[in-house]
Amino acid sequence: MKAWQDIPLADTFTDAQYINKGMSSDKKYVVRTGKGERYLLRLADYEEFDRKKAEYELVEKMYRLDIPMPSPIDFGVCNGGASVYTLLSWIEGEEAEKVIPKLPAENQYLLGKESGKILRKIHTLKGPQNSADWETRYFGVIDERLEAFREEGTRFEGCDIIMDYIETNRHILRNRPQCYHHGDYHMGNLIQSGSGQLFVIDWHTVDFENYGDPWYEFNRIGVEYPYFASGQIDGYFDDQVPDEFWKLLAYYLSVSAITSIVWAKYFAPDRLSSILELNKDILKWFDHMQSVMPSWYMQVK
Repeated sequence: MKAWQDIPLADTFTDAQYINKGMSSDKKYVVRTGKGERYLLRLADYEEFDRKKAEYELVEKMYRLDIPMPSPIDFGVCNGGASVYTLLSWIEGEEAEKVIPKLPAENQYLLGKESGKILRKIHTLKGPQNSADWETRYFGVIDERLEAFREEGTRFEGCDIIMDYIETNRHILRNRPQCYHHGDYHMGNLIQSGSGQLFVIDWHTVDFENYGDPWYEFNRIGVEYPYFASGQIDGYFDDQVPDEFWKLLAYYLSVSAITSIVWAKYFAPDRLSSILELNKDILKWFDHMQSVMPSWYMQVK
């Protein structure tokens, strides 16, 4: 018996192809119906029910904002109560991280601008009322990771400069607004359709319960393609980037890079060298934390 056999729409499925991709523990399939329709089916253990339900409800809210994304089809329990399923429409296209290298710089920038405008629209959904402030929530998680680096992180030349920047600028997180996030907004989760439209996929990462400072989501910006990254920032701010954004971008990128070292040490040792290189890049981009505007930012006119 297939694990999804007791899903209401399962009777219409004629084919299912397993998707062996991504870091999520979900089992993912693209399923096809007799009418030729295709859906994305995600299966998780029942213990994940509350989290998956919250994810699905967020997808419904975002879809109502007219975000270009998969449409929510169905959610529930299957496999005799052992699994939770999420069914979404299937977006046909190519990942932006594969499209961008083929484009000239001008088109990379324009695609980045489109992604920035979409992200700004995502951030119009305000976070829950009566929540703890962002500064408290953020450091409630990050302080433990920073302490882990101090105690057992792999040190590198300039690490004290980054740590000093992080410690002396904690105050810039004070009184930040909070909105709902995509959670993992990067080029691998952006799909360009055959008509050229950009769609956002993979709404399943729960980082800080998927809400917080809107600018925190730039910590996954694709700096390996500076024109795209610059376009994303310009598109988000409609070409009027405020000075305070650069300070927070430097902060979030620095924290993300240096706290990833201990994670890599224990969970992805094959990635440790690349993460150490990322930290060294941080020092270069921000001139050893003396400049908050990164060197890769392209001021396109």
